[in-house]
Amino acid sequence: MKPKIKFKKATSPFYAELREEVKGLLTEKIVRKANRLLIIKFISYAVIFLLLYGNLFNPYMKDKTWAVILNYTLLGLTGILLAFNCSHDCVHNTFSKYKKMNQLIYYITFNLQGVNARLWRKRHIASHHVFPNVDGCDADIDDNIFIRLSAHHPRRNIHQYQHLYATLLYCFYTLHWIFIKDFIYVRKKELANLRNQNHSWRSVVEVVVLKLSYFAYMLVLPCMFADIPGTTIMISFLIMHLTISLFFVLTLIISHLSLETDFPTADENGYLPYDYYEHQLAVSLDYHPTSRLANWIFGGFNSHAAHHLFPGLPHTLYTIITPAIKKAAVRNKFPYHEKSIAEAVRSHYQYLWKLSK
Repeated sequence: MKPKIKFKKATSPFYAELREEVKGLLTEKIVRKANRLLIIKFISYAVIFLLLYGNLFNPYMKDKTWAVILNYTLLGLTGILLAFNCSHDCVHNTFSKYKKMNQLIYYITFNLQGVNARLWRKRHIASHHVFPNVDGCDADIDDNIFIRLSAHHPRRNIHQYQHLYATLLYCFYTLHWIFIKDFIYVRKKELANLRNQNHSWRSVVEVVVLKLSYFAYMLVLPCMFADIPGTTIMISFLIMHLTISLFFVLTLIISHLSLETDFPTADENGYLPYDYYEHQLAVSLDYHPTSRLANWIFGGFNSHAAHHLFPGLPHTLYTIITPAIKKAAVRNKFPYHEKSIAEAVRSHYQYLWKLSK
């Protein structure tokens, strides 16, 4: 029987000092402003999403294939940005002080993307955030037949070309998630560090009903009530998913899967080589973490070190606390990784090439 995975005991003053410094930075005025910004972002993205959806029923769209494709693509991207900037905070209970409100907003906005909110929350909170980048403990790097994401995974013959075909596979990521991935997770008894998973028949029905509802509002209603040919709607829906899949994968996967990030393994006693806080820095890669524009777009996923060190803070505070994290990391000789988004994407493909060997 394998020993339980655990972190080394913290011996560095890194987090204690950083926590006090962050506490001093986050004045009441700054926190209030950050909370207001969360609401502004939520309203902005939600209104744009609703306007774009309503525009599908605009008579002007008739016989304008390019306009329908553009509308669907922008609708999909806005939905992803709504999830980045709202759903993610809600799942960590940092959007509102009212837990029920967080749950309601998260449930609605996430399921609007066609993927199951409940299943993702369990993977994200109970697996990924506990042991990020630890093989067998992080569902996000679970063994994959087509893409080898960890050096600890078995290498198959097909992996020698993974850096060449990865982009094509990434294009179908959201469709795979909607049609296949959620149903795999419903059936799995064991998923990374999650053991004895049981899903009641009600939860399975919920998954099916919510997915049918997604297709109903995204495809059936426009086919029935919009003056747009059904083939145009289907083509636009497919192009939307190809676009948002690439955007989704290449803005999230680079946060943990690159040449710079570590993939720690436990020793014979189950101890990982780092304490909890050094581990979060070692496995994360930031891109433009202090940019307000990047924060507005990516919802703090670009400031991944801040998110893993302070998951209880709203992402609108990450641009403020990241400089303190950088300084504390240097002071304590802890790793800290930062690149531009273009460099981070390049590093990810170099990482795939490295694991293809």
